[in-house]
This record gives sequence, C-alpha cells and structure tokens, in this order.
Amino acid sequence: MKKFTILIIVILIIVLMIPVGTHAIPAFARKYGFNCAMCHTAFPKLNDFGQRFRDNGYQIPGQQGKEKNVFESPIPLSMRLSLGSTTYNNEKGTTTGFNLYAFDLLAAGVLHKNISFLMIYTPRIDDPSGIFSGPDSLQNNGMQLGTLESVSLIFSNIIKDALNIRVGRFEPAYHVFSSKRTYYLFEPYEIYTLTTPNNSFVFDDNQIGIEATGHFGFGLKYAAGFINGNGGNPDNNNNKDIYLNAVQTIGRGDGQSAGQRLGVFGFYGWQPLDLPGNVIDPTTGNTNGSDNKTFYRYGATGSFNWKTLNLQLLYMKGVDDKAFNSQDQTKSYEYNGGLIELDYAGLFNNRLVASAMYNWINTPSYNNPERSDSFDGDVNAYSFLLRYYLGDLSAVNIAVHAEYTYRVTGSQTKIKENIFALALDFAL
Repeated sequence: MKKFTILIIVILIIVLMIPVGTHAIPAFARKYGFNCAMCHTAFPKLNDFGQRFRDNGYQIPGQQGKEKNVFESPIPLSMRLSLGSTTYNNEKGTTTGFNLYAFDLLAAGVLHKNISFLMIYTPRIDDPSGIFSGPDSLQNNGMQLGTLESVSLIFSNIIKDALNIRVGRFEPAYHVFSSKRTYYLFEPYEIYTLTTPNNSFVFDDNQIGIEATGHFGFGLKYAAGFINGNGGNPDNNNNKDIYLNAVQTIGRGDGQSAGQRLGVFGFYGWQPLDLPGNVIDPTTGNTNGSDNKTFYRYGATGSFNWKTLNLQLLYMKGVDDKAFNSQDQTKSYEYNGGLIELDYAGLFNNRLVASAMYNWINTPSYNNPERSDSFDGDVNAYSFLLRYYLGDLSAVNIAVHAEYTYRVTGSQTKIKENIFALALDFAL
C-alpha cells in the first residue's frame, strides 16, 4: 500500500510538470501572437510591459495607429473561470464543498488610434457559486449576480504619455494594487472591503465617472478622478467624490516586476445622512439625499523587486465625519489598516508562484459589544498560496491553485476562521 501511494504521488508530480498543449489564448495574446507571459508575471498579475500596455489604452507603445482594430481582427473576447473545493472551519464546525467560484466574460481592444474600450461582465451563477460556507455565505443568497462590472472608453495620448482619459465604469487608479488582478481567489484585500458604520462607501468597488492618468520619463505617474462614489448604484447626492494618487518608480521597470516604486493616494467623498426613501426619479434612478457629510481615505504604497521576488506594502487611514459615528458623535470615526504581500515566481516560464500575505484592520477602541449597533471591525488575516501553471509556451493559462487563510475578526469578541481551497483557475 505504501509503495502504491508513493507511485501515485510520483505520477501526479510528473503530470504537473509536463506542459499541456492548448489553443485557448486570451484575447490580447491571440491578437498579437504573444505568450501570456509577455504581459503577465503569471496571470492575472501584470508585469512591467503589461502595466505599460494597459496604461497606453491596450496599445503597444509606439505602435498606435499601426495596429488592427476590433473591426479588423477576431472578436476580442476572453473568459476567466475558477472552480474547486473549499473547506471552511470556525468554532461551530467544519464544512467542505465543491464550488464554482467565479465566471467573468471580458472584451477589450482598440476601436481607433488612441481610442479603446474594456468591458467585463459577470453572468449570474446560482448555487453553488463563489460564496463558500464562510462569513458571507448568506450574501446574495449564495449567488454571483449578473453585473456589468466594468465598461469604459479610454482616450490615450491626448498629450503624449502625459494625459489619458477613461470614462465609464472602471477600476479606479487609487487601487494601486488591483484586487481584480491579485493571485488570491479567497482572501480579499481586507482594508479595501471594509464598510464603516452608516457609510456605504466601499473602497474596493469599481466606480462610474471620469479619470485622468499620465506618466513622465523620469518615472512619475499620476491619476486623478471625479466619480459618483456609489459603485454601480444610482447616485444619491449631487456631490461627486474626488481622488488623486502619484507613484514614483526608481530604477528600470515600472515597479511591477522590476524597479522599486513608492506612492501616495487620497480620496475625498460625501455621503448623505438623509435619504428620501423609495422615491424614484426616472432620470437618475434615485432622488438626492440631503445633509451630506464628508469622509476621506489616504495612504502610502510600496512595491519592491529583487529578481523574481516582489514585496507589496500598503497602509491606509480612513476618517468619517463624526455624524456617521453612532458610537460617539463627538468624534470622527477613524480606522487604519493595510497589507504586506510577498510573491515569488519561479521555474521555467514562471510556472510556479508562491505567496504569503498579511492583512490587518484596526477600528476604534470605544466599540461597546453590549450595544446592538456596536461595530468591531478589527481583522488579522494570514494567507498563503501556491499556484502551478499548465500549458505550452504559447499559453500558460490554467493554474492549479492551493490557498489557506487563518482569519481573526473582532478585538473583544474574536471569531477565528480557517479557509482552505483547492481550485483550477482558467483564463481562456
């Protein structure tokens, strides 16, 4: 029996090490005949070239006007699908099940010189979907809802390199580390997803509005935006939210896979305290709330590279007007948090990825667990993953994914959770 077990393990290892032929290449790789590794360290994380390609409106720098547009090339449609098994454990017990975690349809390409688009649609998936038996298992009744997650037009090089405009619904540039392109399937950037008492703003949401970006030859990049601040929901106030961020790269590269990068960001927004209930306006979808109060988020980021190691650091401070603070309306509601993530890519064509990540959130200490409206949002989460990529040289686009998170929430009443998942992650 022991010899048989060893033989099975050896066979599995050999199978994983053999490249698998596939012609399912994502849209941009199909268009240009590139290896997926041209733009990705290992999908979905962008390398330096991939970041520059994105910044240039999905055009190869220097090739604007020379490329085939979407009317001259195959339909630029891709999809991403992840499925597998999740084991969730807390003090109440353990559950294990098979899940379809997410399914995304993506279309992007060039419409005309320096005019391009991006559209991402997540179709509805009923149980069992990406909501595993964890703390959010009741959210959306366990379904992935059909959502137009992103749809935007990009006008590039209005001023060469220095000014590009994006309009529509998009992932805003204050997401210096993209939660949409992280290796982690099951552990979010916790500081991004926190919602504070009486304030519906979610830092992680894609937003509707307009954004200006640009970069300069000495390594400085900037972004500024003017958005609703309500995700994809109808706007509920006349005040628009604004944001700024700036990053400086030191050395060769873009700070993704080479060079070192430091940055700062800030967000300033408004939320109404008084909403008009169910009164619907046929033009905007909702009537404006009143008694708007302010909130802001600011922080610093760093991305440091050495060979195939990448260290990402983020710290963020959040402040809500005292009117939002139901616990003590003499004080602003203030919290802070961040993340530390270390990624390694190795083996031929970066087939093996290993990562460790620590997330933390510190919320105000005056929370009172005896109050029915008390809020204790402290988080400490420790995560680890391994990904091995299958495919031939033209498309390393199937990942065998193993991920574990130990998560502690609350400071006074602590909830301890263990989440372990084995999954297949496809990008086709």
